[in-house]
Amino acid sequence: MYTPPMFKPDRAASLAFAEARGFGTVCAWDGTKPVASSLPFYLIYANDGTPRAAFHVARHNRLAKLADGTSSWLMAVNGADAYVSPDWYASPDQVPTWLYQSVHLTGTVRQLSDSELGAHLDALSAKFESWLAPKTPWTSSKMTAGRLDAMKKAIVGLLMSVDEVEGSFKLNQHKSDTDHVAVTTALARQPEAAAQHLANEMRALRPPLFESETTPSNAKAANAKAANAKAANAKAANVKAANVKAAPEGTM
Repeated sequence: MYTPPMFKPDRAASLAFAEARGFGTVCAWDGTKPVASSLPFYLIYANDGTPRAAFHVARHNRLAKLADGTSSWLMAVNGADAYVSPDWYASPDQVPTWLYQSVHLTGTVRQLSDSELGAHLDALSAKFESWLAPKTPWTSSKMTAGRLDAMKKAIVGLLMSVDEVEGSFKLNQHKSDTDHVAVTTALARQPEAAAQHLANEMRALRPPLFESETTPSNAKAANAKAANAKAANAKAANVKAANVKAAPEGTM
């Protein structure tokens, strides 16, 4: 992965990003051309701290036969991305660019044994079911034994032993504070969730620049305060008008 130094996250941040994302594209070489599949995964760690990515593919997927435990595979884990217009910068002479977060995991891949497959499927579903809390998690125990066994026979579990971790979090780290704020503000105004997510990531990089920024909660409170003040002023004006109208002739 090509990553300029200013965009390179540390190893721990890259692994945390990959684990939080939980979905990537795995690519292997069949001797003639690349073979790739997009799939969910989770990370576990060996006793020596080596990261391992666990996933599975359909039994007829060509990747299943390529998992020989010796050849090197790549897993690309991509997060949010968004286009940035040169017009959004405060400084002149800018060019269009794209901001994004991505992590690449590289390592050898072996097949899981039949005895390992059940635990793998339970761990994988538990990871993503937890995202749906407070929903009661689905578990494989809700399936009939025959149906579960048939589904297991239709897939092949795989385990990557991660040898290399690379990351690129391109968030305009090399730009001035003024341009950083300008682009962050523009991204936050876009309707796409990805653009708004990247705006939050950029805020987290330089928190002091955004301390005075109006958040939705602050804006709501400010609007309520303004509405109350307006109502109070209107009430006072009505009272004053009523007093003037009721005053005896010649007292004004």
